Amino acid sequence: MSPPKIDLKSIIAGDVAPAVVRDDPPPAPAPEPERVVTLPQHPPTPPRRPRLKERTHAISVYLEPPVFERLRVLAFEERTKMHTLMLEAIDLLLKKRGQPSIKKLMG
Repeated sequence: MSPPKIDLKSIIAGDVAPAVVRDDPPPAPAPEPERVVTLPQHPPTPPRRPRLKERTHAISVYLEPPVFERLRVLAFEERTKMHTLMLEAIDLLLKKRGQPSIKKLMG
């Protein structure tokens, strides 16, 4: 059951005792001590090697349609990529001109 409602007139007339107001707030509960949680340390991950597109330069090669088709057929027959055949051709060119091979250049 709820207490009876108090109106302003009864407070002014003095019929109702004023509420007791405390000046000082109740003491705060004692804080709980901080809990330190230690997480397992994982070894740092080694830096990853940059991907092919991040560490290389791209060049464009314009080929006449019959040359392109022949390169494509060779790659298909050898079950490799045209890129691999282009690298082989560059390596042969370097060797023919007395330059170090791709493997030697890459160290």
